[in-house]
Amino acid sequence: MGEPKDSRGRHLYEVITCSIRPPGPVETDADFAIHVTHGPEALATADTVIVPASYELGPVFERGELTDELAAALARIRPGTRLASICTGVYVLAAAGYLDGRPATTHWADAERLQRLFPRVEVDPDVLFVDDGSILTSAGVAAGIDLCLHMVRRDHGAVVANEVARRTVVPPHRDGGQAQYIRRPVPDPQQASTSGARAWALNRLHEPIQLRDLAARESMSVRTFTRRFREEAGVSPGQWLTQQRVERVRHLLESTELSVDQVARDAGFGTAQSMRQHLQAALGVTPTAYRRTFRAGAADCPQPVDNSAAP
Repeated sequence: MGEPKDSRGRHLYEVITCSIRPPGPVETDADFAIHVTHGPEALATADTVIVPASYELGPVFERGELTDELAAALARIRPGTRLASICTGVYVLAAAGYLDGRPATTHWADAERLQRLFPRVEVDPDVLFVDDGSILTSAGVAAGIDLCLHMVRRDHGAVVANEVARRTVVPPHRDGGQAQYIRRPVPDPQQASTSGARAWALNRLHEPIQLRDLAARESMSVRTFTRRFREEAGVSPGQWLTQQRVERVRHLLESTELSVDQVARDAGFGTAQSMRQHLQAALGVTPTAYRRTFRAGAADCPQPVDNSAAP
């Protein structure tokens, strides 16, 4: 994940890979094995446990039941440990009872089966990932990257997460509520795209931007532009603009000395009150609280977080 580091170049996470069995090779379905040097005892030291995708879950996938071996490994996890799953790894969390009465997601192709096996789980098949506080779940494997970046952003702020994304050469932010399946992720070459309007808007977030302005950039009617924008971006133009402005606010609060009023103007929210409302809705914090938490250099303070992945 691009090795998140603080401003002094120190690693912010210690990543440990472990198996539910004694250390040794773990076979994959990609014609290579992974040599895992830690057994299940590593789970007892983790602050975050990430369960990766697997297509050989046996009774977990077939009947929603943990094997004795897997149950014994999960029992080592300390209360209060943050849990996350990528794609079908959610079956492990569900079978262990962690997701009862809680929202979760998985790859859209497995969502119906997950709901059938675990009726007490609130399965949302339409989002990239779900952040339910101490438990996070993602859709497909690529959405797992979005989830990991989200956790970095939650732990250490947007500046650190964006740097990780840049090093990893992936988009810096895809909101968890974005649709898993976008009808036209690659625009039809015979049809106009909305990408030019999005690029134009990103350079003018500080200005008032109307839907008709965006449509005019692509010489489309508002109705056609709105439909095509949602097909390509997975959200409406208004939702997308708000997301981009919130990200701009986060960056400015972390990396500049600008006042709250100046940040609001530069991000295009106009007033500090409007910005507060949007930031509160998106992140559940005020601008002052966010800046205090993720101020440039504040990343020096948190201790590294152990991330242990169990198959």
